[in-house]
Amino acid sequence: MNEITPGSFGKAKFGLGAPVRRKEDDALVTGHGRYTDDIQPEGALRAYMLRSSMAHARITLGDLGEARSAPGVAAIFTAADLEGLGNMPTKVILTQPDGSKHAVPPRPVLAADTVRHVGEPIAFVVADTIANAKSAAELIEIDYEPLEAIVETGEALKDVAALVWPETGTNVAFNFELGDRAATDEVFAGAHHVTRIEIVNNRLVCNYMEPRSCIGEYDGETGRYTLTTGTQGGHGMRDIITGDILGIEKDRLRVVTPDVGGGFGTKNFVYPEYPVTLVAAERLGRPVKWVCERSEHFLVDAHGRDNLATAEVAMDADGRFLAMRVDLVAAMGAYLHQFGPYIPYLGLSMTTGLYDIPVMHTALKGVFTNTTPVDAYRGAGRPEAAYLLERLVDKAAAEMDLAPSEIRRRNFIRPDQLPYTTPAGRMYDTGEFAEHMDKALELADWAGFETRAAESRSRGKLRGIGMATYIEACAFAGSEEATVELGGDGSLTLLIGTQTNGQGHATAYGQIIAEQFGVDLDKVTMIQGDTDRVRKGGGTGGSRSIPLGLPSVLEASKALVKKVKDIAADKLEAGVEDLELLDGAVRVVGTDRAVTLAEVAAAAPEPLMGREEVRQNEATYPNGTHICEVEIDPETGDTAFANYVIVDDFGVVVNPILLAGQVHGGVVQAIGQALMEYTVYDEDGQLVTASFLDYRMPRAGDLPDIAFNTRNVPSTTNALGIKGAGEAGTIGATPAVMNAVNDALRRGAGVAQIEMPATPLRVWEAIQAARS
Repeated sequence: MNEITPGSFGKAKFGLGAPVRRKEDDALVTGHGRYTDDIQPEGALRAYMLRSSMAHARITLGDLGEARSAPGVAAIFTAADLEGLGNMPTKVILTQPDGSKHAVPPRPVLAADTVRHVGEPIAFVVADTIANAKSAAELIEIDYEPLEAIVETGEALKDVAALVWPETGTNVAFNFELGDRAATDEVFAGAHHVTRIEIVNNRLVCNYMEPRSCIGEYDGETGRYTLTTGTQGGHGMRDIITGDILGIEKDRLRVVTPDVGGGFGTKNFVYPEYPVTLVAAERLGRPVKWVCERSEHFLVDAHGRDNLATAEVAMDADGRFLAMRVDLVAAMGAYLHQFGPYIPYLGLSMTTGLYDIPVMHTALKGVFTNTTPVDAYRGAGRPEAAYLLERLVDKAAAEMDLAPSEIRRRNFIRPDQLPYTTPAGRMYDTGEFAEHMDKALELADWAGFETRAAESRSRGKLRGIGMATYIEACAFAGSEEATVELGGDGSLTLLIGTQTNGQGHATAYGQIIAEQFGVDLDKVTMIQGDTDRVRKGGGTGGSRSIPLGLPSVLEASKALVKKVKDIAADKLEAGVEDLELLDGAVRVVGTDRAVTLAEVAAAAPEPLMGREEVRQNEATYPNGTHICEVEIDPETGDTAFANYVIVDDFGVVVNPILLAGQVHGGVVQAIGQALMEYTVYDEDGQLVTASFLDYRMPRAGDLPDIAFNTRNVPSTTNALGIKGAGEAGTIGATPAVMNAVNDALRRGAGVAQIEMPATPLRVWEAIQAARS
């Protein structure tokens, strides 16, 4: 077992495990970042997207003559103007229990005759200014013939529900099953006790700091397009736009990504504005720029979560888990989004968590509603799975009269069982699950809770404590090519196809390169976000960038170091084994004989570079324990944090400062879902929570002090032992917070269960209902 905690590192300036401060931050925190909206191409036109004001209707566009002749208008594009463009694609199609593939309803770039959610794009107005584009859009008449809408996920399967796609006769988008139904049912039939829970995983709006925007350009001489936009990976976006929508060769599109103000999964996707902007730029012969407003973001960028689930666990008389089954209804929105069907499937594959559960069965229904499509949001199915499981385990503990820690300890997969293949086919390689739970219990002083609860009662407050243990699959099988180049001035450049959205890639990659070449971090430059300069790339998502990217960066650096030493050995008339790289030079160890990296570059017959691509054949599995302690004011329903402790297993730590930032950010997003964030549609499909006036986000004053610790066991599936950390905070925190809230309400007010978000009003109402 390799234990690494922040502050326990040696004095190495750079390298694996060094607490290097982020080199990106000076520009970002002083207003010198360069985001898409900061870029103003000469002669650029501005665009505005006219969107549906109804959730479900047949539409007819009136005469566009007045709008097209309005001041400053260069063009107005409708579906009729974009004939020949492909539909927005769904890239994951599941195999259903009967062996069939589910259908994918067509989703045009612009709606032609029917709209299926508020905000669906209808017309793209291009003018000399955004004000003129908006004014012209107001002149476009749309005749709506209203159709009945369905917006509630739980209502979509009822016989009386309106149909999003009437021609199919159902709102079921697809069915999927995982596990062994017959074996699971047999175990349940003979179980000593069965615990059952029903939960709601509320719909979320991503709300990154930087709303989406894009600039489309076209070069008539070369026939090439350029799209500048914030992405989580330009290569994948390029391939979808060219192959699925425009129908052109992929080398005809360059995707450029400048600074990105947050992604969280939602900037992974192609949205209609991107191909339409490119077409507009081609036809008008000028750059076209579109910028999303915050209210548009609420309406149209892919939403997250929105699951209804029932879960059961069968136990023996000692509280040991024998089998588990889950019925899940997952909202897809009005269309199957780019990776939409994959998200609940991914969650189901983690159904059994850290527990040794021999058999399981899960049944999934994806359902259509007249709402914004749903896709990946930080954690992408795995937070949903952990939340369901850990709420179920806490309820099972109460029903079996066991402590939350004890029921977990009895059911954890033991270290001697690893590697362990779950009933869903996940292969866990390493971990010591009881050990990180025990460390968290000690740090949180769980044993002293009753004393603290009594003190809270004396002040009229309700105190609760909750835990969650989690495991996630991330950094899935694959690879990421890295190229390291030596410049003529002795500087080093990394080209890699992952995409930072604020995680600190330049620092993490740079500290490894700097260590290999014996230079300061400022001598290393990273190039991402340009499909012309970076040959290929898998982008950023699923906590893949550092686990998959860093081994390739290290090997590419070593390959270049070898070339550098070979040239330096000739110039210094020394053996390669006698050379070291230090302070921007190659030196003969123990002497003052040296040649600079710049001199080595000048002596090379061709530009010096190292290029490697290290492949990983299995996912990695970070895991850990979160413990949350809360205090609730029964008179206001307000929840305050008294303590928050995390002990995580992330394998080998690359940079403890970056790691802590990732974990803290994930916890904050989970707290937002648990206590505040709630996406609400009215019965007509209008989004009621379409601004920060109605959709509450966490602020600094809402958050706990987080005691973050690690107890790490290196991964055996990753070349460097790294497990990944980008989503882990979000996965562990939501159930920990809600278990604490439910514990406080159950102990102090007799409330059986409360669902997310546990807003002050909901908490207060639950207390009043229990009192009455």
